[in-house]
Amino acid sequence: MKVIIVRDGSAILFSEFGQKAVNVGDAVLLCANTLCGSEPEGRITTTTVYMDTDYLIDQVFWQHVGLLCDRLDARDLAERMYLEPAQILRLGEECAATLMPWLDELVHLSVEGEYMRRFNRIQALWFALADVIAPFVKVSSVRLSASQRSRVRPTSPRHRQFGPLREEARKAAGLLRASPQAHWTLDVLADQVHMSASQLVRVFSEAYGKTPLAFLTMIRAEELAKLLRDTDLPIEAAMRQVGWQSRGHAAQLFRQYVGIAPVEYRRLSTAAP
Repeated sequence: MKVIIVRDGSAILFSEFGQKAVNVGDAVLLCANTLCGSEPEGRITTTTVYMDTDYLIDQVFWQHVGLLCDRLDARDLAERMYLEPAQILRLGEECAATLMPWLDELVHLSVEGEYMRRFNRIQALWFALADVIAPFVKVSSVRLSASQRSRVRPTSPRHRQFGPLREEARKAAGLLRASPQAHWTLDVLADQVHMSASQLVRVFSEAYGKTPLAFLTMIRAEELAKLLRDTDLPIEAAMRQVGWQSRGHAAQLFRQYVGIAPVEYRRLSTAAP
């Protein structure tokens, strides 16, 4: 996800919402895999904050930890609450001005690259920004219609071409979702979409923010969680059904994604009302 804060100037944006103007004091919120282009009106200065989707899901989980069982529940909640793929947040110049020192420091720390040593400070700066921006974020049950997407390309002279999600990446993701239990390797998957393994990793990572094999791990963890929650299958049998043959390896990957071991997950989901 991206948050783009307009610091100076103005522009016309073209995205899921059609064509809209942004000015000083506005922020643009873009979900993952959302196309957005812009045409500056004279000049524009912005600062963009990039956030990993899994990191944001963790924040939703801890924000609503009293209501959720695990991070999979958090993802489902987020999908129900935040349906707008692109939003313009009208913060106002005065409100946006309070963000500028934090943005400057965040940029400085990012450029310095001392993420481990300054980790807590970076987190504090992000939470300060989020605290100001969050009240402006629209929570809606209505998604813009597909027909509105046809207006993302403006008329001349503001002509732009935006690269769509690569069909090879979409097809690879579909194959993994359809058959997570298959014995997938990068070479096998790349052959299915007629690409080299290195090309597939690059294209897929750009589209989904994960390598194909990391994406497969996520899918298998989701499927295993469903089986543990909804069936009485023995844990080891459920692991084999989603494509993991080693119980120890499966438990380790499941814990990394969900946050708890499969045995504990089943106990909690069974105990839940």
